[in-house]
Amino acid sequence: MMRFILPLMLTLVALPVRADIEIKEVVSPGGITAWLVEDHTIPFTALEIRFRGGASVEPADKRGATNLMTALLEEGAGEMDARAFARARDGLAASFRYAVSDDALSVSAQFLTENRDAAVDLLRQSLIQPRFDADAIERVRAQVLSGLRSDEKDPQSIAARRFDALIFGDHPYGSSLDGTIDTVTALTRDDLLAAHAATLTRDRIYVSAVGDITAEALGGLLDELLGDLPQSGADLPGTADPVFQGGVDVVEFPTPQSVVLFGQPAIGQDHPDFFAAFILDHILGGGGFESRLMTEVREKRGLTYGIYTYLADREFAQFWGGSVASANDRVAEAVEVIGAEWARLQSEGISAEELENAKTYLTGAYPLRFDGNGTIANIIVGMQMRGLPIDYAATRNDKVEAVTLEDVNRVARDLLDPSALSFVVVGQPEGLMETSN
Repeated sequence: MMRFILPLMLTLVALPVRADIEIKEVVSPGGITAWLVEDHTIPFTALEIRFRGGASVEPADKRGATNLMTALLEEGAGEMDARAFARARDGLAASFRYAVSDDALSVSAQFLTENRDAAVDLLRQSLIQPRFDADAIERVRAQVLSGLRSDEKDPQSIAARRFDALIFGDHPYGSSLDGTIDTVTALTRDDLLAAHAATLTRDRIYVSAVGDITAEALGGLLDELLGDLPQSGADLPGTADPVFQGGVDVVEFPTPQSVVLFGQPAIGQDHPDFFAAFILDHILGGGGFESRLMTEVREKRGLTYGIYTYLADREFAQFWGGSVASANDRVAEAVEVIGAEWARLQSEGISAEELENAKTYLTGAYPLRFDGNGTIANIIVGMQMRGLPIDYAATRNDKVEAVTLEDVNRVARDLLDPSALSFVVVGQPEGLMETSN
């Protein structure tokens, strides 16, 4: 019965819905730092670990190695093959998840207090002693290759790869962390061992814990779990220099509906104007059905089911992105409307009513994100990676409220750049010619 307890707890366990959580900084005897939110009401802990760098540290000719390696971390460790490892994890009612992006390799663990020591030992083996058995490598490689073949027929994936290649060029961001069919096919076990040594290192660890654990216990856990990792790994890549030349890039693909990605340069969260830009994005396209682009592109003209924008604050680059899909015979109009609204917002700005509505939504929705141990652990480890202060969760809404109408309209004038707005369109768009500024 024990294995069924944890899923139930993941549904029921939640700290009060609030953003003013008490976060403590914990430093282990071995010097590993973590942020902790204690909650002893339920005997359960969520642990989040991030290794900065992720797939961006791998050589270009080994693209996909970190992704394949990460997928194999749960496919056997120590003396256990993949099946034995899964049985041991399930027998402890523990949950382990491993994922990778270009900016971080992520490890998420959730376990009951009574099984903490055994769960941490099992997790440790997956991080320190992964087996990389030949049969597991080929099984997971086949899954990755199947996904890559599917991507070749998926307009959204084609658009994402084209957009990244145009904007980021030779930087790791310019190619998919999944690799290509050729690079993944050529990967050897030694390549996976090299990716492991390059990525899972102590000099780039960020950790958070939320739940039934004290600072003293967490300190000992950190050293037991992570203390034997190598001290340092591969160098991080340099800062990317996104290139937005403006205009439209068309990739012909037989599909009745074109997929469109678009973007321009932006600023990151460390910029003084970030919260003004954040509010501006919400009004432009990040606010769902209340956004201007949704109103203009969907509600008034019926050109799409949905459109959205976002501020992408990545480790080594920032940009303002967006996405829409529209029928081939109407996508040209959608692109035209997006560009026109971009220019209108730059020249005219927003209204006081739009600002207040955006603030009300953004400040009201933020505390609702803190709805469970695992979610909170994920949020606060992200705060660490972004270099935010430990009290950020308590002060974030104040920063939103402090933004004035003058701030947002100044940022609209200075940051929005219709001439740099670049589109990638995948499909068979009618009346849309490929252009460049």
